[in-house]
Amino acid sequence: MKNIYSYLILVLILLIFSIQLSAQKDTVNYQVSLSGIASTGLYSPFWFQSDQYGSISIKPNSANFSIGAFKDFSHPNHLIDYGFKVDALLQTDNAKTNLYFHELYIKSRLLVFGLSIGMREEIYGNQDSTLSSGGLLFSRNSRPIPKIWVGIENFTAIPFTKGFLEVKGGISHGVFIDNILAENAFLHHKYMYVRLGGKLPVKIQYGLEHVAQWGGFIPSFGQQPEGLSAFKNIFLGKSGGNDALVMDQINALGNHIISQSTKLEFQISDFQINAYWQNINEDGPIKVIWNSMNVSDGLWGISVKNDKFPFVKGILYEYLNTTDQSGPYHDKDGIVYGGADTYLTNVVYETGWTYFSRTIGSPFLSSPFYNTKGEKKIINTRVQAHHFGIEGEFYSFKYRALASFTKNYGSYSPFPVYNPMLWNNSFLFEMNKKFKQLYDIEAGISVGADIGDFYGNSYGLKICLRKTGNLFKY
Repeated sequence: MKNIYSYLILVLILLIFSIQLSAQKDTVNYQVSLSGIASTGLYSPFWFQSDQYGSISIKPNSANFSIGAFKDFSHPNHLIDYGFKVDALLQTDNAKTNLYFHELYIKSRLLVFGLSIGMREEIYGNQDSTLSSGGLLFSRNSRPIPKIWVGIENFTAIPFTKGFLEVKGGISHGVFIDNILAENAFLHHKYMYVRLGGKLPVKIQYGLEHVAQWGGFIPSFGQQPEGLSAFKNIFLGKSGGNDALVMDQINALGNHIISQSTKLEFQISDFQINAYWQNINEDGPIKVIWNSMNVSDGLWGISVKNDKFPFVKGILYEYLNTTDQSGPYHDKDGIVYGGADTYLTNVVYETGWTYFSRTIGSPFLSSPFYNTKGEKKIINTRVQAHHFGIEGEFYSFKYRALASFTKNYGSYSPFPVYNPMLWNNSFLFEMNKKFKQLYDIEAGISVGADIGDFYGNSYGLKICLRKTGNLFKY
C-alpha cells in the first residue's frame, strides 16, 4: 500500500476492464457537471463548501468541472454483482487549479458481503443523510480516502430472527495521501451496527466505530511501526512495542478515536421520525455512551420525513456540543486520568483527524484551512451548534434549506482559547430542477451566507448544471 500510484493504476485497469464488460451486459451511466461560485468575504459561504467531500474550493470565487462514468449494483437478486466509478474533477479558483480523480473505485458483492477498492464517497454514522450537518466522527467534509473495504454495507437480517435482528459493519485499510506533516500514514477503521425491531413501528439501533491513524514517516518522529505486529496492536488498541515512540509504549500505538451512537426510529402513519445521539472518546477505558466521562458532549438530532407531503418532505434539528472534553485537565490528582481531549487532534499525527486540510468529522470543528497563522491542526475543537434543515418539492422544483448557529470557544491549552467566544451563523438555500425538454439537463441555483465574527461575513451565489445519461445509448 506504500506505492499509492501503483495502487491507483491497478484500480484504473480494473475499471477499464469493468467498463468494457458492462458495455456488453449492463447499463453504464455518465455524468458531466459544471458549477461556479461567486461570493464576498475571505471564504465562500460555509455551506457552499462544507460536507461536499472536499470538492468545492474555500476561496470566495471558484469553478468546478467534472466528468465521469459509473455503474451501481443492478442485480439485487443475483448471487454476485459489481459496480464502479471513475470521476475526474477540475477545480479552479484565483489561487490554483487542481485536476485529480475525485472518485475512483471498483466494488463487488457476494450475497450480502461487499468489497471495494479505491476512493469512494461514503456515509458513516446514524445521522440524516440529506439535512444533517454531518456525523461527529465521519461527515462528508473531506475528500474520499483511498482504501480497501470489506463488510456488510446495509442492514441485513440475521437468519432465524424473522427480521427482528439486523446488523451491518465492516473493516477497512486506507492511506492518507495528502502527506501533510506525515507521509503515507495508514487509516484503520472498523465498525458494527445492530438494529432491533423488524416490522415493529419502533426500532432501536446501537453503533460502535473505531478509527486509528498509524504507520507512515513523520519528519519530527521518524518512521512509525508498521507490519503485522503493529497492525495487531492498532486493531486491539494496545500500546506499541520497542520500535514505537515512548509515548506510544505508555499509551496506545497510533491516534485512536472511538465513536458510539444510538438511534430510535418511529413509523407513525406516513411519518418516519428518527432521533439519534453520537459521542466520541479519546480516553480509556471506554464505557457505554451514557456512562462516558464526556457524556455531555455529542451530536443529538431529530428528523421527520414524509414523502407523501411533497411541499415539506423533511425537517431536522441537531444540537452539537464538544465543550466538555472530559474536563480541562489531563492530569487529575497526579494521575493521568484523561481530559482536555482537544478532539480530533494528536501529538504525533499533528494534523489530527483531517485530510487535505479538511476535518473528517463534523465540519463545525473548524478545518485547518481556516487557521490564520498557518497551523496544520484543528485549533477550534470546543463548539456549540444549533443546526436546522428543511427540504421538499413543488412543481418539480426540489429545494433544501440549512441554517446553523455556532459558538466557538477554541481549544483547551496549549491551543487558542477564544475569550470571549466567537459566533457564526451560516445559511443555505438551494433549488434544483431537471428540464426534460433540454436533454434532461439538471440546473441548480444556491444562495449562501455567513454572518459572524468567526468566519467573517460572506454572501454568495452558486450555479450548477448537470447531465446524466446512458454512456452506450445513442
